Amino acid sequence: MSNDWFLARAKEVSKGDLEKARAYQTTLTKPPGSLGMLEDVAVQFCAWQQSNAPKCDRVQIAIFAADHGVCAQGVSAFPQAVTAQMVMNFVGGGAAISVLAKQLDAEFKVINVGLLSEVEDHEVLVNSPVKAGTNDFTQEPAMTDDELMNALDIGRQQVNENASLFIGGDMGIGNTTTASAIYSVLLKQAPEQTVGPGTGVDKHGIENKRKALYQAFNLHGEHLTTPLSTLQHVGGLEIAGLVGAYIASAQVGVPILVDGFITTAAALLAAEINPSVREWMIFAHTSAEPAHHLALEYLKAKPLLDIGMRLGEGSGAGVAVPLIQSALALHTQMATFDSAGVSEA
Repeated sequence: MSNDWFLARAKEVSKGDLEKARAYQTTLTKPPGSLGMLEDVAVQFCAWQQSNAPKCDRVQIAIFAADHGVCAQGVSAFPQAVTAQMVMNFVGGGAAISVLAKQLDAEFKVINVGLLSEVEDHEVLVNSPVKAGTNDFTQEPAMTDDELMNALDIGRQQVNENASLFIGGDMGIGNTTTASAIYSVLLKQAPEQTVGPGTGVDKHGIENKRKALYQAFNLHGEHLTTPLSTLQHVGGLEIAGLVGAYIASAQVGVPILVDGFITTAAALLAAEINPSVREWMIFAHTSAEPAHHLALEYLKAKPLLDIGMRLGEGSGAGVAVPLIQSALALHTQMATFDSAGVSEA
């Protein structure tokens, strides 16, 4: 495997299949466009699966977990020990995404890309830490180039090419600060626009997050010129794992359902590193984290839901899966005007 595997183009999406699916939608017993975004979702899945009877019956959920050195700057309302504690909650079935994965009968695993603490082995846990958390990026690069490449490759290895949908989730105390740094660099926005409350920090905590970003940009400014270098200097190991997984999913032709604020930072990076990946992404919801809409606008993304969620973990994506399944059922099971004997407009 070449070190630049992530630059290989995503699987081609046929424009002809898109046109055929759109044309078929007009034959169904409903006014054109009356099912709104459900029609768009169905058409997109038809093109992705090269079939007019697409399915979303093999959902894969992979949660990437790591700790963040920038927590030393007082950027989180929770202690770093919570990252490992929540990983054990995931594998024990007690977290929101664990419940949703069970409801969806999804393939579910949690990937330790860089926890500070050791965690017990479990059948759904992939223990592959690159290192014990990132460095504090206000003092030095978050990771070395080799560590970045290892984290990307760990993400690549998690993708099941037989899945009909890939959902990436995140766990890492401090990672909204890291994601905000990525948003600021890629979207060319000041920390005042990209920093939000995250886990629920107060005004003092928000100010600490902004200060951490300014300190990092002053330190690493000359290196924040490419998406890969940005990820290395101010990113997170779990975000790098997500980037690798997103790119690999698109390369093997598995659609990606992007969750919220953190995973959208990974989606931004993946689409900047390899623009062909964007064609394989749909977005689950609009996060209540204030800057999320900036990334959605940049990516020209129209999320399926806007219900005030900001939990992370892939939970918003998990909630959106039944909506996708409904869209595909409507496309494949509704009668046409001809078959039903209904007059068209």
